[in-house]
Amino acid sequence: MQGDIVAQGVELILYGMSTVVLFLALLVVAIMIMSRVVTRYFPEQESSAAAALQKLRGQKRSASQPQPADDPNLVAVIGAAIHQHRVNKK
Repeated sequence: MQGDIVAQGVELILYGMSTVVLFLALLVVAIMIMSRVVTRYFPEQESSAAAALQKLRGQKRSASQPQPADDPNLVAVIGAAIHQHRVNKK
């Protein structure tokens, strides 16, 4: 009797685990197919940051145009980010 219960338990474990593995494999395949469909029919637009960086690289800098390190807005944003990081770390 005890051996029969153990055999049923092992059988149940095998069915359950194989069902989960099969479901996860199908999920991976479905995600891969959806990813290919989305990238094929809906290509990602160039991000604004990448476009701005490319625009900056393409332009010749004049003496009147500030360097990125001299930009007061950029310095303020970086300073605020560092301050926030230090406050959150304490």
